[in-house]
Amino acid sequence: MDYVNKNFAILKDKTFVRSLVFSFLAFFVAIIVNYFAAAYANKMASSSVTDVFLSNIPAFDVNILFAYGPILFWIFIFIVLLKYKNRIPFAIYSIFLFIIIRSIFITLTHLGPIPTQSAITHIDFISRFSAGNDFFFSGHTGLPFLMALVFWDRKSIRIICLLSSIFFGAIVLLGHYHYSIDVLSAFFITYSIYKMAEVFFKKEKNFFNLIKS
Repeated sequence: MDYVNKNFAILKDKTFVRSLVFSFLAFFVAIIVNYFAAAYANKMASSSVTDVFLSNIPAFDVNILFAYGPILFWIFIFIVLLKYKNRIPFAIYSIFLFIIIRSIFITLTHLGPIPTQSAITHIDFISRFSAGNDFFFSGHTGLPFLMALVFWDRKSIRIICLLSSIFFGAIVLLGHYHYSIDVLSAFFITYSIYKMAEVFFKKEKNFFNLIKS
């Protein structure tokens, strides 16, 4: 009960609320930046390239998992963040940094779509925002791994996020939605992003210490 009281009491902390508001504002800015970066990547897309993994396995129809899987995952994260309210600002800022850095990456190299890519027939807006030519690096793989890092001290949450990251990494490869390097590099780049977030958003990370469970 004491944990529950503290979890709600933090919403009365002006510093926390300020960070909470600004983190969401930053997140929406990142979404806008990502939209234009993806549009630029689509416009500048060139030819596809060969891939050791994709060249040796057929494309599987996994578009349902590709489309609905992340939705279920983020519903889970939303519920988790409601429980651990003190982690919301840092989590959102981490996602903001992830999206901004990924937006920069996808504007640098303009690989074309994989010819054998499985069609996405579920949730049309996902096909516009997530299945264009914004390949490097995989958000499906990186974002769950980022959440695993944010909740690393919560074993059950960490395991679910890690398994989700591996699962979505496999899905985007089986559907030929990403090149192998997009998936493999996501783990290394995401870890670097997390370490950057710890430096840039140290105050928000310190909110973790306000509530112990």
